[in-house]
Amino acid sequence: MRTIIELPEEQLTGLDVWCRREGISRAEAIRRAVAAMLAERAKGEAAGAFGLWRDRADEALAEQEKIRNEWR
Repeated sequence: MRTIIELPEEQLTGLDVWCRREGISRAEAIRRAVAAMLAERAKGEAAGAFGLWRDRADEALAEQEKIRNEWR
């Protein structure tokens, strides 16, 4: 899908330097940047879920049992 973006001159200059060094197009550089940003964001969201109930161990166990009893 095509999209149009506007970048400040200093970002565009830096992008062009990086693209020449990497031997890629601007479009490829932007695709890589978006992919990296989305991967980093997903990693942060997943990390935030780990240990969510660590300070409420007793409550967590009771809640787990309640949910499992619903399956019976």
